[in-house]
Amino acid sequence: MRRRNTKILILPGDGIGKEITEEAKKIIDAVTQTKRMDIDIEMGLIGGAAIEITGKPVTDETIKKAKSSDAILLGAVGGPQWDSLDYSIRPEHGLLRMRKELRLFANLRPVRIFTPLIDASPLKKELVEGTDFIVVRELTGGIYFGKPRGIKKTSRGEKGLNTEVYYRNEVERIARFAFEIAKMRKKRVTSVDKANVLESSLLWRNVVTEIHKEYPDIELNHLYVDNCAMQIIRNPQQFDVILTNNMFGDILSDEAAMVAGSIGLLPSASLGGGVGLYEPIHGSAPDIAGQNKANPLATILSVALMFRYSFGNMDIARAIEKAIENVLEQGYRTPDIADKNSKIYSTKEMGDSVKQEFERMLVHLMT
Repeated sequence: MRRRNTKILILPGDGIGKEITEEAKKIIDAVTQTKRMDIDIEMGLIGGAAIEITGKPVTDETIKKAKSSDAILLGAVGGPQWDSLDYSIRPEHGLLRMRKELRLFANLRPVRIFTPLIDASPLKKELVEGTDFIVVRELTGGIYFGKPRGIKKTSRGEKGLNTEVYYRNEVERIARFAFEIAKMRKKRVTSVDKANVLESSLLWRNVVTEIHKEYPDIELNHLYVDNCAMQIIRNPQQFDVILTNNMFGDILSDEAAMVAGSIGLLPSASLGGGVGLYEPIHGSAPDIAGQNKANPLATILSVALMFRYSFGNMDIARAIEKAIENVLEQGYRTPDIADKNSKIYSTKEMGDSVKQEFERMLVHLMT
């Protein structure tokens, strides 16, 4: 019986999403063309693009396609034209529903300094050199999903309400996930909370401490979120695995992106269910959409994570990352990471260059 091809669902989304996923797709196509894997690609709608056609930020049909895929590549969602919509039907809700339906409770956001880009970081070279850590963010609980929520009329005027909720089992599973990741790295976990003022964080700290007993070979430290934000700037080299709740991880990983030089450089993987979802951490950047100057590297790096975590193909993952480093070493940059000595490339030119370098790397893998 013929084994079915690997199936990847691509959801470009909004803004620059179409441009950056198109460049990442070139890498997937190169894998197929060199017969390293047999891959079928299916396209779908999410976010504002889905609202415009279906009236919903994600449809049941797209969720069904996602569940039958082996992995999902997403571009970005959102834009100012949908900001006036109710939160329940805004573009971002489509992504939140996708994560919930696929049980994607763990979001991985690696932060690594590419040597050719060390001067692109706003921090001093001696602070960022050698930085290599990963943020493990809980993704389906916390304030983004807690109830009650909403805007309500009261005798004192309108009241905005959001609720931070975590159950013990939610903290247990993300803690174990982080400790397992640490086993494959430098064996250090920094758990981030605000346990001095928030009961949800106190539970978080207590449970993480308990789960740590199952991993005696892993070093565990606790930091309050405000201190962690400071330490990422003060000494990013100290971190290995940063474990956070949903909201803290959202904020800290964007800060960490700037340590690396640009938010256009950080990929992410959302895991936990049977299907992984991969996306750059940046937004839809409507101010530059359609101008062919968005940085596609975070999306291409997300494809590297896809081959590493969903397909278990470390060789291809490393080849993608090495191809990007080689292109950067040659001085090619998109505008967001450029300096006066850079060769400025458009979105498409950067994607083409990485693809060519990746194909060269694949030839070496095959010989």
